[in-house]
Amino acid sequence: MLAATVTISPNGWIEIPKDVFDSLHWRNGMELTLTATGSGVALAPKTAGNRLSASALRGCLQHTGAPIPTERLCRPVEYGDDSL
Repeated sequence: MLAATVTISPNGWIEIPKDVFDSLHWRNGMELTLTATGSGVALAPKTAGNRLSASALRGCLQHTGAPIPTERLCRPVEYGDDSL
């Protein structure tokens, strides 16, 4: 983990040192999210807005055929068994 001391400019700007910038694989113009924490702030790349919620994924892996009994679904996986 890299650490660096930075100074806030009179305009409120912070310059991220090149070694930190490069180690995080950030690019010029990249959007970051600034989050206030209990001890300061955290910067992270802005996540894509196209994330799906768990409820949006319901039904995307539908099973066709006879229902599978719960007992079979919950039993341990036999990793050596390739007879699927």
